[in-house]
Amino acid sequence: MNNNSDPEYDRYASMDFRNAKPVAEIPALARLQAEQRQSIDVTITLDPATLAALRERAERDGTAFDALVGEAVKQFVAGQTLADIVRETLREELRSR
Repeated sequence: MNNNSDPEYDRYASMDFRNAKPVAEIPALARLQAEQRQSIDVTITLDPATLAALRERAERDGTAFDALVGEAVKQFVAGQTLADIVRETLREELRSR
């Protein structure tokens, strides 16, 4: 008996995967794996002032830079303006008092 808590462990423990292809080489599996990812790496070009402001904000808020950028993109896609965010924040603050 092993101390692995995964119930599937015993089922696959004795199988030989040395000749198995990587998921990336099997298009259907690669597609399924990509659909399950929480995030996807991208490369973007930002002007230096915007990049500096984002880094400063992330450090000030104690947030990971990529998480901050992701949240900003989500808000943009959702159509939230800065005014909407400020309004929502003010309402939350007033309710909590």
